[in-house]
Amino acid sequence: MNTPNLRPLGLIAALCLLLGAITIVSTVRASRLGGSPAHPIPTIATEDYGRKLLAETPEYLGPDVADPKMRYMNGRMSCGSCHLGAGAEPGTLSLPDSVTKYPRFQPRVGAITTLEDRINECMSRSMNGRPLPKSSPEMLAIAAYIRSIGAEAAASGASRKKVVGEPAGFKAPARAADLTHGKKLLEEKCASCHGKDGAGLLASANPIHGYAFPPLWGPDSFNNGAGMHRVLTAARFIKARMPLGNATLTDDEAFDLSGYINSQPRPEMANLDQDYPDKKTKPVDSGYGPFIDPFPLSQHQFGPFPPMDAYYKALAKPAAKK
Repeated sequence: MNTPNLRPLGLIAALCLLLGAITIVSTVRASRLGGSPAHPIPTIATEDYGRKLLAETPEYLGPDVADPKMRYMNGRMSCGSCHLGAGAEPGTLSLPDSVTKYPRFQPRVGAITTLEDRINECMSRSMNGRPLPKSSPEMLAIAAYIRSIGAEAAASGASRKKVVGEPAGFKAPARAADLTHGKKLLEEKCASCHGKDGAGLLASANPIHGYAFPPLWGPDSFNNGAGMHRVLTAARFIKARMPLGNATLTDDEAFDLSGYINSQPRPEMANLDQDYPDKKTKPVDSGYGPFIDPFPLSQHQFGPFPPMDAYYKALAKPAAKK
């Protein structure tokens, strides 16, 4: 009696199991990213891809990538230049708590914005580029990564823990920033990483790899519509994070450094006059007009800020009844 050859049947069974496993993995991945089996998220749009996009942004979206369609940035900074540790490191500009903040009303655009909208604001301003299509693998991956580290932080309670070693919050001095002192501080405390000319330090001879230490101004830096171009915003970051790994600057030092850095040339964003439809909500340290107050542009750029704060607080008070 001949014994049937069962090897082909075994191969078919193994193939079916493999296909089934792939389907399950794809479905789980799509579920985590907000997709469905009927409309699956592209396989490339993984949380790991999102992390790489934040950490190595110019290699995927910069002006030197081979595919012109993927050149979403005009500069060569990475998102991780400000969001340290690909946004996962606790402290100032950490990303895990971003998920809980959106959707929310954004005064700069005068509308409710989503996490994806906020990512594109960074693309247009901090990265000096253009928005990512919201259905693109890159947008889906970045959003998925931010949501994943947010979920991890919420589950562990890390987002509610005090960051060990983080300096006390920044308090703005009641004076204008001293740009001469800021330049001196940059040469003494920042030049070893960022250079005396603020041009940063490239990660390699090939500019596609971006910067080991980012440029503080110039064509590869953030444009004048970025949040970091606001002197108070930049001073808070500098006080909390710089020098990297040894954040010991005083409020006055962080303030003067921020003023000097933001007095230097950088890319300019178009149509900034359309920001903040309700000009009463415009931050006093916005470095560009128009404003509805009597203060000069130079004071909005470098301070002193307390008189402007007082002006807007008075403006917000309801008119007294006669």
